[in-house]
Parts: sequence; C-alpha cells; structure tokens
Amino acid sequence: MDIHVVILAAGKGTRMKSTRPKVLHRVAGQPLIEYVLASAAALHPRSTTIVVGHQAEMLKSALAGHQSLKFVVQEPQLGTAHALMTTEAAMAGQTGLLVLLSGDVPLLTAQTLKTLVDRHQTAGAAATVVTAVVADPHGYGRIVRTGEQIARIVEEKDATPAEQAIREINSGIYAFALDGLFDAVRSIASGNAQHEYYLPDLIAIYRTRGSIVETVTSSNPDEIRGINSRLELAAVSRIVRDQKNDALMGSGVTIEDPATTYVDAGVTVGADTILHPGVSLEGRTTIGAGCEIHSGARIVDSQIGDRVTILNHCVITDSTIADDASVGPFAHLRNHADIRAKAKVGNFVELKKTVLGAGSKANHLTYLGDATIGEGVNIGAGTITCNYDGVNKNQTVIEDGAFIGSDSQLVAPVTIGKGAYVGSGSTIRENVPPGALAVSAGKQRNIGNWVEKKARTKK
Repeated sequence: MDIHVVILAAGKGTRMKSTRPKVLHRVAGQPLIEYVLASAAALHPRSTTIVVGHQAEMLKSALAGHQSLKFVVQEPQLGTAHALMTTEAAMAGQTGLLVLLSGDVPLLTAQTLKTLVDRHQTAGAAATVVTAVVADPHGYGRIVRTGEQIARIVEEKDATPAEQAIREINSGIYAFALDGLFDAVRSIASGNAQHEYYLPDLIAIYRTRGSIVETVTSSNPDEIRGINSRLELAAVSRIVRDQKNDALMGSGVTIEDPATTYVDAGVTVGADTILHPGVSLEGRTTIGAGCEIHSGARIVDSQIGDRVTILNHCVITDSTIADDASVGPFAHLRNHADIRAKAKVGNFVELKKTVLGAGSKANHLTYLGDATIGEGVNIGAGTITCNYDGVNKNQTVIEDGAFIGSDSQLVAPVTIGKGAYVGSGSTIRENVPPGALAVSAGKQRNIGNWVEKKARTKK
C-alpha cells in the first residue's frame, strides 16, 4: 500500500515570539522539522508534502536540499482540518494511506510510525491515532473512550471538567485511509472555542458512520511532545542531548560531566575519547578514537583524527586535524584550516585557510592566513602572514624544514624555501631561496651610559 506523508508546518508559533518559523528552531543543531522528516523517511513514502504558511518562503528555502518535497500553502490558517484540506489537490489520484505529522515533534521515532502504519493496515481502519498517557495533560486534546474503543477527541478548551481529568492525550499524529478522506474532512464544522476546523473532530464523524478507528499508545510520552515555547524547546533539547550523550558513553566515550557537554545529533565520536566539562561539538563534526577534548572547546563542522589533543578554550570551525596533533589552549582554527599529523598549534594562534604540515609547530601568538606550510617547520612567536593587500588575499608558502624567527612578518605573496631561515623581527617581502638566511633589520647598535644620561636630563 502506498504511503503519503503530510507534515503540518504553517503555524506562527505565537508563544515562541519569533520571526522564524517555529519548525526551523533548532534542537541539538538541527531544525525541528528535520527530525520529523528523518523519522518519516523510514516509511519510504511515495510522497511527502509540507503545509506551509507563516514565513513560507523561508521554510521552503531551508528545506531546499530535500529534492522530493512538495509544498502547499495554507492561507489563512483556519485549523488543522483546514490545513489537511489544502493538500487535496496534491493527493489527487493517489491511493493508499496518508500519515499526518506535525513539524514540531522532534522526538517521534521511526518505530512508532511503523507501528502506526501496521496497526492501521491490519485493522483496515479509516483512521488510527497515536496517543499517550501523561501525568499532566494540560494543553492537549483528550481521548474519550467508550469501553476500550475511542469515541472522540475533545480539545481542552471545549472539554468538561470530567473530560479535562482524562490523562490520555491526542498526539496529533494520524494515519488515514485516503479513500473518502477529504469528503469526510469537509463535514467538519468550526463550532468550537477557537472557531477553527479541528481535525480531531474527524474521529467522532468516522465513529458515527461506523468506520473503524484505531489507536496506538506510545509507551514513551516524551516521544509525542510538541514544542510551542522557548521553555519547551529547551526541555526537549535537553532530552535529545541526554540521549546523545548516553549513546556516546555506551559506545566507549568518556564524558566527565554530561550536564555541561553539548554534542549535536550529527556528531560522531570514537571510542576512548575523553570530553571534559563545557565541551561543545556541533554540526557534522567527527572526532576520532583516543582523543582528549578539554574544557571550553567548541568544534563545529570539523574532522578530528585519532589521538588528537584539543586544549582549553579552542574554537575550531570547518577544519581538519590529523592524527596525533595538538591544538591550544586558546587557539582559533577556521575556514578549512588543515593541521597535519603530529603538528602542534599553540596558545593564541589563529589559522585560516592554512595547511600546517606534518610535525610543524606554531606554538605562540601567531596568525597564519592563506598559507601552505610544509613539514617540520618551526613558526616563531608573533609571526604574521600579511595576506591582505587591501584588495586581494594572497598566498604564503613555507617549504619543508624552514625556520621562521619570532616577530616576523611575511608579506604575501611570498615563498620561504626549503630549509631556509628568517631572522627574528624580519619583514619579508621577497622570496627566500632554499637554505638561505633572510634578515631585514639593521645592525644592532648599543649606546653606552644612555640610562645614566637620561636620568641626569630629568633633574
């Protein structure tokens, strides 16, 4: 049977107090809706349709990487039943079942969706609803049953005190038989507290018609939690991060303080790596085995090899660090910095679009931008590659085995040859041949008794 997925993402998310669509707010580095799309993909749907409204173009742009998505616009937003009706044209001629999801439920698992589809197909149901039993049902529609059978769903604002006491809630996740679905939705009225067209009213309509309606009760109420405020966003983020940290520790990673360690969903970390308190690993970062990441380090969209040490308070973005290298403390790597095996980047060193060759060292207070540095090079403290001429960024090349003295300025474009030396305090504007010594400062001159003479003049 063909499966078609519809995801509701048109709402403003008023309580978020944001110009950004609610479903684009991030949990553990990913927009809410990306979690929903990932779970839905496990059903191998024939089509996936997103209902958009508020900031529709921003949402479409954010999801542009998903080539197969369809979008329909709900304008104005008149409730969940009205949102589903906007997909009627997109579903024209289709058969099978429609799985309806909300774009703000990131903890929903693929297994629950598979169970929903299986229950729906086995029962030959017109509709199947995912429910959960929770300690505090505030804010959710309640499941009203007659005996064991679901009779209807009542929204909280329309519920009687007895109905408000029910702890089984509607998740807003459904499977519907496409045959006759939109005709049935058209019969929903808006006579409720919100004057909207509530999709849950469809359950009572189907039951009145004698159609089969089934439920699937999730054993984990967190799984169906929607997000309507920044407070709820933070709470769900904590759950996702805890799950990620638990999985990492289960795979052999040491996390000294999980409460202060932030690892995004897309990050991978190898066994025997140690994460100290206050570490943030973001985006598509990969960390190899046997590494040690010290407190305050932030690593974004970077690839770290095996046995790498990242010392305190480093910021590393869009960069690569090879096996057995060391970085920090207080180093900044960005824009495709490439640190090769056993190289060392020390304190207060910044690299941008720079290759630091195997075994090379830049230990202190240095800026290396738009540079290619060979193997076994020593970069002295205070060295600067002067890569910007006011119009263009220019390249510096430092070949294998070169030695750059402290407080040197290399004015690009320039090449320091293999094994060459640059004397301390030099400003290098021309290429240095292999094996040569380059100096630019004049001969030192000492003025005798200068201090005593200066003191006499002050009297």
